[in-house]
Amino acid sequence: MKARNRLRAVVKWILLGMAGFILLSVLVVVLLRWVNPPTSAVMLGQRITALWQDDAPRTIYHEWIEWSLIPPPVALAVIAAEDQRFPQHAGFDLVELRRAWATFQDGGRLRGASTISQQTAKNLFLWSGRDYLRKGLEAWFTVLIETLWPKQRILEVYLNIAQFGPDTYGVGAASWRYLDRPVVALGNQEAALLAAVLPNPHRYRLDPPSASVQRRAEHIRGQMRQLGGTAYLERL
Repeated sequence: MKARNRLRAVVKWILLGMAGFILLSVLVVVLLRWVNPPTSAVMLGQRITALWQDDAPRTIYHEWIEWSLIPPPVALAVIAAEDQRFPQHAGFDLVELRRAWATFQDGGRLRGASTISQQTAKNLFLWSGRDYLRKGLEAWFTVLIETLWPKQRILEVYLNIAQFGPDTYGVGAASWRYLDRPVVALGNQEAALLAAVLPNPHRYRLDPPSASVQRRAEHIRGQMRQLGGTAYLERL
């Protein structure tokens, strides 16, 4: 009997913990629909890692840019590079997932098929890694932001927290640090160059852009034209 009571108590606390987490996560996501996050889990993780390793505090380059000040070519370039079905899907691109799985079954490498929504959820709320817990939480937060935020807000947050280089997050900081100009002054060419380092700014660099980054940027500009130019953003 005592063992059964202890089991019931454990189950009760687990259910209460899950209910608390669900309620808290919903409240946080609702709040961030209107309040701009001052940082992200990825940026905080970088600071904590530096402290843990007894390194000197690292400068994080980050500047929040309101949606109204982000040039349409910048938003379009990121969509063209990362997630061309962003306006249509509900957080998960089933077409790309099926293609990735088919490639894997044919003996190819299992590639990622993360959407902008998934990357926003991961960067804003979670830690880096490929464990099942993180992937499950990523799916949960992706559903939340797709349900509670408009597409424009998801893209705005992503553009402000995505990593574009070492210690550099968001298009505002990246534009000043790598292109020596404010983001409002960027056109198609510069926008495509920024998008070309996503989603792996450790492999693709902007200081200076390599030949492969230049080729990626040229391809992105072509994709921007195929999407119909900045009029594509009217679908958000």
